[in-house]
Amino acid sequence: MLESVGALTGSPWIYAVVALSVLFDVFVPVLPSGVIVIMSATAAAAAGTGAAGQVPHAVPDIMMLMLCAATASVLGDMVAFRLAWRGGERLDRAIARSRRLTSAQERLGTALARGGGVLVVIARFAPAGRSIVSLGAGAAHRRVREFLPWSALAGVAWAGYSVALGYFGGQWLGATWLATGVSLLALFAAGAGAAFLVRRPTTASRPTTAS
Repeated sequence: MLESVGALTGSPWIYAVVALSVLFDVFVPVLPSGVIVIMSATAAAAAGTGAAGQVPHAVPDIMMLMLCAATASVLGDMVAFRLAWRGGERLDRAIARSRRLTSAQERLGTALARGGGVLVVIARFAPAGRSIVSLGAGAAHRRVREFLPWSALAGVAWAGYSVALGYFGGQWLGATWLATGVSLLALFAAGAGAAFLVRRPTTASRPTTAS
């Protein structure tokens, strides 16, 4: 499997591919950014274990790969945040028509106002959760200093988790379909769990009672 992408993972262009896929999947959630990150990290693990013949070129540095993915994640969040902040009639109508965006906007506003943006971190792992939260925060005109730190934490957490899955999967199982498949299953499992947590009512969205 990695032979077909060996030329890419052995080139500095892999960083650009990772960055662009992560940057733009806030607008096009179907982009396989997580798959690309995992495959690149698996290739790095294969080279580290000396798996001859499986990865024909040098592979990306793990720390650079994680930094690239995390930085692109935050930049994408902030672009979506700013676009939603500036808004416009079409965007406002689209958000008003979307129950998910309206709900996220309300819940996120409450969470950020109380100094807790864990929802931003959790939503980063959920399918389309990043898009909903970034657009919702911008449309609600949350302050940058409220949203940015949580976006940065979310980007680092997601990038670290994805890179770790690919790297350790490759270390333990080799540069095989099995390693990539197991890593992707773990990524999708985290996404399913995050989606469940984002959708269910939480204490962050309920009014607190005085003690």
